[in-house]
Amino acid sequence: MKQFTIALLCLFLSTHSISQSYTPTAENIQARKWFNDARFGLFIHWGPFSIPGSGEWVMNNRGITVKNYTRLMDFFNPISFDAKQWVSMAKNAGMKYITLITRHHDGFSMWNTKYSDFNIMNTPYKKDVVKMMADECHKQGIKLFLYYSLLDWRREDYPHQTGRTGQKSGRTGKGNYASYLQFMKNQLTELLSNYGEIAGIWFDGHWDQTAPEGAADRSSRIDWHYDEIYGLIHKLQPQCMIGNNHHLTPLPGEDFQMFERDLPGENKSGLSFQEASKLPLETCETMNDSWGFNITDTSYKSAPKTIHYLINAAGRNANLLLNVGPMPNGKIQPEFIDTLQAVGKWLNQNGATIYGTTGNIIAPQKWGIVTGKNKTLYAHIINKPEQGTSISIPLKDKVAAAYIFGSRQKCKFTQDASGVIILLDGVKMDDIDTIIQLEIK
Repeated sequence: MKQFTIALLCLFLSTHSISQSYTPTAENIQARKWFNDARFGLFIHWGPFSIPGSGEWVMNNRGITVKNYTRLMDFFNPISFDAKQWVSMAKNAGMKYITLITRHHDGFSMWNTKYSDFNIMNTPYKKDVVKMMADECHKQGIKLFLYYSLLDWRREDYPHQTGRTGQKSGRTGKGNYASYLQFMKNQLTELLSNYGEIAGIWFDGHWDQTAPEGAADRSSRIDWHYDEIYGLIHKLQPQCMIGNNHHLTPLPGEDFQMFERDLPGENKSGLSFQEASKLPLETCETMNDSWGFNITDTSYKSAPKTIHYLINAAGRNANLLLNVGPMPNGKIQPEFIDTLQAVGKWLNQNGATIYGTTGNIIAPQKWGIVTGKNKTLYAHIINKPEQGTSISIPLKDKVAAAYIFGSRQKCKFTQDASGVIILLDGVKMDDIDTIIQLEIK
């Protein structure tokens, strides 16, 4: 069990090596453990940007001015939105938490804020979406994380002159970060004071003030004063986790590390040059190719592909935050609902091999990955062996028995100094994932 024990211990090490100035509270440490066990969450990108049907970056991509973009507020009336349906959908899919957009880069606030007129209460809808989602999440036992953008394509006091995006929105001011910082503190205080327990804050937009990903120097052109922002959050709700999608090594005060459209250790998106830390990990991915509603994007990921992504994340000790972009009226596309139902059905049968498990027990193999819990390991065969009828697992721990998960059908195996060879003769291979359960002595 030496390999497995080391992996388990490393997972929960405190991050004092990252920060000498931030000591997580006992509540925060417990929240991290819960987060790592949860493994599966729902990301929701939704707001006035959904109306044009061209994704959440439509304001920037089309060069829409603040004056013209503001008109979308008069058309945002999601009369079909049903918080109970959304939360139930996530729960039935086997998801343990929801990360909800509260304010994206366009500056629109999805709650009843006192600090911006560009908010949900000034639309024809006039209802606090964050409150409805928070109330329903608390009712159904789903943790709620809140996404909050650090950058703003709308406000004059955001340091837009040095930003990489939002340069065609018609702003003429010179920026005033002290003012903008106070604005963010005020809004974060609202979110963490008026909506009950919040599991985490999911920041985005730091990269607007840096060189592109992959550059040798990605230092920020402004001082974000994270010590003040993070300190405020941990003061208001000590258990509340903080993550920042800056595509860098975690900064002091952060409690989990996310990877955008990449599994830890991979960089297929060109955004993940950073290495995985010892913090709890999360990878976020879309169900088609878009975050916000895109009427022409029909590149839907199949249920098996989605399940494989979840398995691969768990095998790398990471959660999967799977995104939906609801339509402007508040409905979620049936293509997304169908896939989530299929994933939920699979997890209902196989969730024990995902939830509460540890990854990185062995490196990913061509045939798949391994997750583990205590003295039980799960070999997920998601790619059928190209040759022969066996798989090799480079495992040093002594295996006492091997079974097909769920059926207890015994599997033949041999073991030597190089690892364990599982013989698949007579094993009916599952089209999605054949799971071999290994009991360690």
